[in-house]
Amino acid sequence: MIRTTECRPADTALTGSVYNFLFCETPGEWLAEALNHPEELLIDHANCEKKAAATAMKLMYRYTDNRTLLTKMSQLAREELLHFQQVVELMRERGIKYTQIAPSRYASGLRQHISHSESLALVDTLLIGAFIEARSCERFALLAEVLDPGLSKFYRNLLRSEARHFQDYLMLAYETGHAEVSARLEFFGEMEKSLILAPDELFRFHSGMPRASTLG
Repeated sequence: MIRTTECRPADTALTGSVYNFLFCETPGEWLAEALNHPEELLIDHANCEKKAAATAMKLMYRYTDNRTLLTKMSQLAREELLHFQQVVELMRERGIKYTQIAPSRYASGLRQHISHSESLALVDTLLIGAFIEARSCERFALLAEVLDPGLSKFYRNLLRSEARHFQDYLMLAYETGHAEVSARLEFFGEMEKSLILAPDELFRFHSGMPRASTLG
């Protein structure tokens, strides 16, 4: 695993477990690119919140006999929809039109590896959820250090819920009792790392390295 501190925020009280979980940290080049794309950042963030709520709802419909999952996902869906509403309101206040933009390759790049086995597919879906929420939490913390006071406060306020979402997904994956949870975690950790460190054509909330940048 890669462990660097080039753009890690000083206060990691809420995100320490996230940094320990992720297989790499967001490169500074992505953070610099985020400052050049404020509209895309917020639009794609809103889209991510909608997708997170939809994923939680799909799990609730599919696994109705898992009481812990139903409880955790219903709470997560409510929180993600609230965050979506808050992002849309921030966009309205800043005169940013909520337009359609193409999604990043990040989530699809992870989900293409979901197993066709029913039991392992649940494990994979939960672990992917954990990585997406952990990466979101990490990037919220980074953005809070460099954005204007209004957005900085907003992103700091999201840290606690995002850290909890990542931990809930991870807990649910292990609670399946599947023998391959740890192996699949390693697999998806490496896949997630490759998506974050590889060059990306589009800037998005979960995009990788800007195309013009390379890691030495």
